[in-house]
Amino acid sequence: MNILILSAGTRNKVVQYFKKEVGESGRVVATDCSNLAPAVYDADKFYLVPRITAPDYLDSILDICKKEQIEGVFSLIDPELSLLAREKERFLEIGVTPVISPYELVETCFDKYRMYRMLTKMNIPTGKCYVDMEAFYEAKAKGEISYPVFVKPVKGSASININQVNSDEEIELLFRLYDDLMIQEYMNGQEYGADVYVDMKSGRCTSIFVKKKIKMRAGETDKSVSVKDPKLFSMLQNFVEQCGFRGMIDIDIFLIDGVYYISEVNPRFGGGYPHAYACGVNMPRQVLVNLAGEENEPQIGAYQENICMMKYNEISIQDMNGEEIVP
Repeated sequence: MNILILSAGTRNKVVQYFKKEVGESGRVVATDCSNLAPAVYDADKFYLVPRITAPDYLDSILDICKKEQIEGVFSLIDPELSLLAREKERFLEIGVTPVISPYELVETCFDKYRMYRMLTKMNIPTGKCYVDMEAFYEAKAKGEISYPVFVKPVKGSASININQVNSDEEIELLFRLYDDLMIQEYMNGQEYGADVYVDMKSGRCTSIFVKKKIKMRAGETDKSVSVKDPKLFSMLQNFVEQCGFRGMIDIDIFLIDGVYYISEVNPRFGGGYPHAYACGVNMPRQVLVNLAGEENEPQIGAYQENICMMKYNEISIQDMNGEEIVP
């Protein structure tokens, strides 16, 4: 089975995991718009492609799929997920299955206010959000919310342009400087992350791995410890199945006064997924099972507690052999 990993970037571990699971029965092909993306050198083959905003980007990816006889494709970056979901039929027409949730659901994940409204409608605890300053001021006057709060883009990722603010003046300044902002309740609690897999054939949630976040850096988990809580497992399982997610899902959660709040949902491998894989939660294998036309059996919580993950720096050295360097 041949797998295509789009925008591999620095996600070497994910490429390595798929190579291990595919074994001798297929190949892992990777793409990126830069030949300084270290993860591509762990793949069996690498293609340098245009940026995803280029007019010919999708055609170049479809050409690679045909040339390499790809059977399954997924992306590791947020901006590409909507493209992959929206153009799913074009991949299916050439025998390639995108590992992605439905388009409208992907769009909801990347619109934080839209996600807030969906969670509220489902009666799932989440932080209060406001896209209108006056609505926020009214809620503050009623005692429904207080400073500090976060001001962030309605659509955004990697913790870019997120600010903790403590006054009306700061909010008004940020709203003057930037467009499409929202005000979000400050979640003052313990943060958790969940790596979830939803079977692409059955629609059932087949695995959930939960980690307690000990240290964060640039929006990603730097140190964490594996934990289990049947209450949280049940909440997450019901959420992803009711919504209709498929494939790999990364969910951010806060525990405040004994209540779990869903903060953000990313329909892709999370940056902390290596922790789950090291504990035996093998999503690449589940992807391959689904691509082979079979269903995975649920194994929610099938891992050991109190296993710590600690990220550290590593480097990749490549001889470019006179090639032009594309940063």
